[in-house]
Amino acid sequence: MSKPIVVDLDGTLIYSDILVESGFAFLRSFPQKFYKPLQWLSSGGKPALKSRLAEHVSIDVTTLPYNAQVINWLREMRAAGRTIALATASHEAFARSIAEHLGIFDRVFATDEHVNLSSHRKRDRLVEAYGEKGFDYVGNSRDDIAVWAAADRAYVVNPHAGVVRAASKHDNIEQVFENRQPTLRVWAKSLRLHQWLKNLLIFVPLLAGHKLGSPAIVGLSVLAFFAFGLCASSVYLLNDLLDLEDDRHHPVKRNRPLAAGTMPLLWGMALCPLLLIAAFGIALAFLPWRFNAVLLGYYVLTLAYSLALKRHVMVDVVTLAALYTTRIIAGAAAISVHLTFWLLAFSMFFFLSLALVKRYTELHATLRAGREKTRGRGYLSSDLSVVSSLGTASGYISVLVLAMYIQDERTTALYRHPQYIWIACPVMLYWISRAWVIAHRGEMNDDPIVFAARDRMSLLVVALCGVAFWLAI
Repeated sequence: MSKPIVVDLDGTLIYSDILVESGFAFLRSFPQKFYKPLQWLSSGGKPALKSRLAEHVSIDVTTLPYNAQVINWLREMRAAGRTIALATASHEAFARSIAEHLGIFDRVFATDEHVNLSSHRKRDRLVEAYGEKGFDYVGNSRDDIAVWAAADRAYVVNPHAGVVRAASKHDNIEQVFENRQPTLRVWAKSLRLHQWLKNLLIFVPLLAGHKLGSPAIVGLSVLAFFAFGLCASSVYLLNDLLDLEDDRHHPVKRNRPLAAGTMPLLWGMALCPLLLIAAFGIALAFLPWRFNAVLLGYYVLTLAYSLALKRHVMVDVVTLAALYTTRIIAGAAAISVHLTFWLLAFSMFFFLSLALVKRYTELHATLRAGREKTRGRGYLSSDLSVVSSLGTASGYISVLVLAMYIQDERTTALYRHPQYIWIACPVMLYWISRAWVIAHRGEMNDDPIVFAARDRMSLLVVALCGVAFWLAI
């Protein structure tokens, strides 16, 4: 008779970690009780922590990042008559939900209120159930080495560093499953380096103040760009950790590394503070205190957006517009120049339009999917028309502000031929109108600024506006 196959959950059957998932689900649902997990851990250890989290939050097990290669192999083994068991340090409530969803497990061993079922405790439980060398075991981490020692055959899945070497000492490794994506590509995607395009807004005050001729001032802007980029990447990682379940229901966001499981959640947790420390390290060492204040304000506002503001209708898009504008304010603070009323007014209206484009795109996808409400947002698919009206109006007002800027007395002091800026007005009207038509057709599949960076016509619009301002100077 064939021996049963026992499979681990976190990092083996799924690419994710249930404890981390449930922790961030709790933080998202109860941000005001952020200290509770620490209390549970200190008072009752890991069993109490996992039990309390399981009581307070639920996880949609249907969207978890399962390892298809392992699951298909387990299905083949079960079809061949093998008994399949799930043994995990995750809480039994989550483990049983996953087992029920997959429908391939005959038995479940998991953490309960009293025992954290990992390493030696898992080994002892399995030996008690099946006997020494009475089962095969599938795992991935150092905690599984003790279990492999008691197993007949060992199967290793996407192992942590040094795990295969340590497990080889027992001379029972049958197969190694390896299907991880290249690390550098995953890191670049998880840090959303393409989103650093937004941070080019930091250079707007440099250009508007005609300071390109000063290498020292340009250097400060470059440092501000990298400090803001590192801070933004830290925020993106935190946002992705908080939005795991919502992202997995999104047709595009579900491919983000943390949601897809291609980056371990613990890496994301570690990188968040490290990137933030690096960002403020650069800012404190090289940039004025005003820039540090703006960077801190940006981080606090983004944190508030991730935890609460993005779930409130219109508050979310106004906050997004403010976050775009904050980059321009930060650029001005970095080189100690004053922002004009016109630049701030143009920025708020223009970026509000872009934020509404982003929300309209999500609503359009929601409508096409036949759903009434967006996940994690307060919008209904029936709000499409009002979002479109507000967005186009805001975009056109930004062009009106630009036209009024041409007539300002201070503009004539900065530009020899300010009338040439009029060229930018119809060009901007064209781009805003085109962006909304593309969004209406459902073809705006990314952040509008990222879309613009990849769109030839948008790049031509930027070039024409640049020529208009150059001629004005």
